[in-house]
Amino acid sequence: MAASSGSIPSPPASMSNNSPDATPPYRPPSFEEIQAQDMFNNCAVRTALSGVMGGGMGILMGGLFGALEVPLHTETMTTKQQILYQARAMGSKSKSMAKAFAVMGAIFSGVECVVEKARAKHDMTNTTIAGCVTGGSLSARAGPQAACLGCAGFAAFSVAIEKLLDH
Repeated sequence: MAASSGSIPSPPASMSNNSPDATPPYRPPSFEEIQAQDMFNNCAVRTALSGVMGGGMGILMGGLFGALEVPLHTETMTTKQQILYQARAMGSKSKSMAKAFAVMGAIFSGVECVVEKARAKHDMTNTTIAGCVTGGSLSARAGPQAACLGCAGFAAFSVAIEKLLDH
């Protein structure tokens, strides 16, 4: 008779619990996680956060574009004057772009959240409406034709970005 060690054979590697395909057991969200989700579903919180994050993005973009701005008379300026010019350009560009990006982010996310809550759907229509309202309101000072073009342009851009990011 063959040598029998009396041990139970181990299951194949594909059936063991240590495989990477094994899904972990379901864990319900904690009370704190539910509170955080409820807080971020509030339109005022979303609008404020988007405004702050848009302002931060504007500061970064303004710093970059301000650093690329070249004075017209560099040969007559000392190094210190050139550095001061660049610093002022970065500061003013950062300030103006931070305002623009903050307003743009706040309007877009606020409108999208309100439309989503009113329609009780999360789809491309919300993005299109929010883009149209944002583009129209940002370009309304230039007249009705500019507002219409801003509406159409920003709505198209918003839909393109949404399609790009929504795998």
